[in-house]
Amino acid sequence: MQYVMFVVVDPEGEPYVAADDDYAQWDADLEQRGVMLDKRRLRPADEATTVRVRGGELVVTDGPFTESKEWIAGFAVLDCADLDEAIAIARTHAMARFGRIELRPLAQANGEPLA
Repeated sequence: MQYVMFVVVDPEGEPYVAADDDYAQWDADLEQRGVMLDKRRLRPADEATTVRVRGGELVVTDGPFTESKEWIAGFAVLDCADLDEAIAIARTHAMARFGRIELRPLAQANGEPLA
């Protein structure tokens, strides 16, 4: 099962300590195991653009749609045996302490309903 792991900055997390953040080792381990399919950091939330259509009219706004101190800093696509494996991986990411991690299964390409 494939999961998107969203890395979220959360002001309620522990204070960030760079010395406790060994992304290179974390990445290397997952890549060696063949679990990490892709990963990317995202530009800051204040560089986002939100696009909506309401009443047939295009509405484009700068920044994220929601007013929040949390923002998605990056993502990874994981290929795991099951949710338990995805959780085991997510709990070892530094942002599980400093922010939060959201796991979301990817819908199958064969037309699986989204909801």
